[in-house]
Order: sequence, then structure tokens, then C-alpha cells
Amino acid sequence: MNWVSSAGVSLRDLVPAALRRDWVRRGHCPDRDLYSLFRDHVREHPRRTAVIDDEGSLRYAELDTAVRELAARLETAGCGSSDIVGVREHNGRDAVIAELAVYAIGAVALPVPPGADNLLERAGVWFSVGDGRIAGASRRRRAGHATRPHPDAPARILVSSGSESEPKMVAYSHNAFAGGRANYLRAVHGGTEVPRDLVLVSLTSGFGSFGVPVTLCRAGGTLILTRRFEASTALRLIAGHRPTHVFAVPTMWRRVVERPGQVDTAGLSAIVSSGDTLPPSTRAACRERFGVEMIDVYGSSDGVNCHTTTPEHGAGVPDPAVCEIRLVDDEICARGPMTPLCYVGAPELDAAYRFDGGWVRTGDNGRFGDGGRLHVTGRRKRVVIRGGYTISPAEVELAIGDHPAVREVVCVPVPDAELGERLCACLTVRNGHSLTLPGLVAFLREKGLAVAKLPESLMLLSELPVSRSGKVCHRTLAGLAAGRSEVKS
Repeated sequence: MNWVSSAGVSLRDLVPAALRRDWVRRGHCPDRDLYSLFRDHVREHPRRTAVIDDEGSLRYAELDTAVRELAARLETAGCGSSDIVGVREHNGRDAVIAELAVYAIGAVALPVPPGADNLLERAGVWFSVGDGRIAGASRRRRAGHATRPHPDAPARILVSSGSESEPKMVAYSHNAFAGGRANYLRAVHGGTEVPRDLVLVSLTSGFGSFGVPVTLCRAGGTLILTRRFEASTALRLIAGHRPTHVFAVPTMWRRVVERPGQVDTAGLSAIVSSGDTLPPSTRAACRERFGVEMIDVYGSSDGVNCHTTTPEHGAGVPDPAVCEIRLVDDEICARGPMTPLCYVGAPELDAAYRFDGGWVRTGDNGRFGDGGRLHVTGRRKRVVIRGGYTISPAEVELAIGDHPAVREVVCVPVPDAELGERLCACLTVRNGHSLTLPGLVAFLREKGLAVAKLPESLMLLSELPVSRSGKVCHRTLAGLAAGRSEVKS
């Protein structure tokens, strides 16, 4: 399938059509568009709470009324099913309404992170919704035309976090969300019949993208949101709205678990972490604090997923209803019902990350262990080259994370005229603790870390900078480390 927008942007499915149809026949995908699935829940449970945000709550029938009103305005403005529509609303009901309204007219949604308006031009966006207003209507004079899209047609564009490079835009179909991604969430939800998902990450992030298409359109659950993440707010929402599942990135979990005070966790089934490596100390603290399993997700906006409650034993066993995984020269490659169509406006990324048969390269190395469990052994791109010696920052971070004084840590490269790059440890320390580079090096040597992998500078911060998705921003840290480090060898 090759879908072309009104602005001439081509979104071509790089997965063979026969495979897509086979996943439907196997029951992995519902073969329905997202808005049609949402309308089923409106008809069946009109009074069920759909969204809870900082303004209050909306039932399914109330939400659909607002969605249909905005959809009618979009059509009047000239927006139709051949458009990519930018969603520029803040995290909350307005973002949900806008995204569903785009699905209602059969168009493609591009939720845009704050400060990333350049993505609109890259994606050929003629219309966008922000602050309840429609921008771009002057580009057309006649009303738009809405049609029900094919389930394998594009539905939503995911934006990668850009924590290590420029954000990528990835196009997903209705079936990829309502099938592959929904299958992964169904496994995370376990036996929960009607999930109540507290999503602390932004709906514009790859991790948070499931909120509208899966929690609402596929599962018929309740989506709990807050405009801005704060640890105290997260605890209040857990106590006040009794979510069954809470979704956050490791940085958020660390800050939540360190927030003092008691919290009522009645109704909580599991907590979920994704987006970055979860330090063992954070995982242990969360398990103790909340008294439920912590599910660790290995995944990306490129269409790969594995999850487990025991990440110390690997990333989990791949689920063919989500994606199958194979290793090519030790690189993890994925293909399945969750696989996206293609990258948006970036043929060079398709050439670099996609190959024959619909497979996607992840840029991660891995291996398979007992029982088919996937083990992620490191990033291919995220390395530090010191005098020709390759260092995995993730390996060093895991070792540093065991230090009792360390709260959060990220290791980044610092340019060096002699060796090319040196390793800098950027970290925050726990209250009442202090740490020096010699002390850290001594600790790591006692743990048996190779001398060549030891950090050569240390940058102490009150907080690590985070990207729009809530993940630690490696690019920002690398820039800071290049300009200053608090202790040098």
C-alpha cells in the first residue's frame, strides 16, 4: 500500500501486503480503523469514564460529542482523509479530542511535542489543531471529505524522543496500533478487563502513543493524564483515581519512589517502565514502595517490543502477536503486527533501518538465552571510542548505579584531541552523600570493571536534564560535559 497525502507526502508500507493479511487471518489484528473501534465503546458503555485529566473527567459519550464537533469543524475548514494533521494540544482531554477527531475524518494524526513545530513542515502538514483552534484552513476553499480508511492505511505518526539524535517520524497503520501495540498492552494489562491507565509520559512520545489508540479505541478503558509530570502529582493521582496500571520512564520512577509519604495503592495491578534502562536499585525500590510487579519494557518507536517482570534475566520472550525478533550479525531485528509502515520524509532512514521482508533494524545488539528469552547486550550507536577502544556507556552506567551514593547516572563522550573521546559520568547523588572521581573509580575497580572503561571525568548535577518525552537527554548532557566537568582525572 502506498498512501499519498494532499501535500504529496508518500507513506509506503515496507511490509509485504501478504504478511499484513496473514496477521489479520491469525487474529493478531482486528482489521478495523481506530475510530470505528472507539465508537463501539461509545455505544456499549456511554457512561463509562473515558478520560481523567487536570480539569476533571469525561465519559465516553461526552468525549465522542466533543470529538464529532471538532471533526465537523475540520471538514468545514477543508481537512479530509488525505491529510496529515498536526495535534499541538497540551497533555489532557484536548489532545485526546483532537487525535480522535483526526481519526474520525479518516486522516492521519501527528501529535507534535512542544518546541518541535519544524516536524509539521517535514511531514507536509497543512492543518493543525492547537488551543482548540484549527490552523491552516486558508490553504483550501472547499470542505474536506471524510472516508473510513483501510485498516492497513496510516493512522498516526510517532515521533522518537531524540534523546540521542534528531527526532525521527514513524508512520503506523490502524492495524499496527489496534493489533500489534494493543496485543502488547493486553499482555501488560494481564487479566484486567477494563484498564485504568495512568500515563505519566506525554501522549506525543512513542511510549505514550498507546493512550488514545489502545486504552480508548481498543481496550475501552480509562485514560488518566496530567499536563506536567511532578512526583507529588503522580502519587496523588495514584491515590485519588485508583489506576490499575501506571506508565512512566525510569527517571520519573526514580523521582516518584524517592518522594516521601504514604500512598494508597488499592486497585493497582502493575507499574510499567520503558524508554530507557531501568536501574536495578530503582526497580527494587518501586517494588517495595508500591507492592506490585514492575514490568520493564524493551521497545522503541521503530516497532520492537519485549517486556518482563524479571529484567535481570533478560528482556523477555518475543510475542509473535506483537513482533517476532531475530538476530542479524548480533543486531536485534523485528517484524510483526506492530511493525510501522515507514519513516516519514526520510528515505535515508528507510534505507538504513529497513530491509527485505519488512524487517526493522533496531541498532541494538542482543542474544537469545534459555527458553527463547531475548537479552539486550548494548547499543550499536551509543558507544564511546577512546583511542580505538570501544566502551559501552550502558555497561558502565549499570556498574555506577550500584554505588550507594548515586541517585541517577548517565555516561557520555567528551571530545579529546589525543584519544578522540573520553568517558564522562554525569550523575546526581542522594541526599547526605558526596562523591569524588577517585572514590568512584575505586568503587568500579573493586567491582571488576576494566580499567579502559573507567570514567575519566565526573559531572555532578542537581538533576539530569530530560527530553520532551521525560527521558534523560543524552545530547544535552554531552554538551554540558564538553563545556565543564566538576572533577577531572
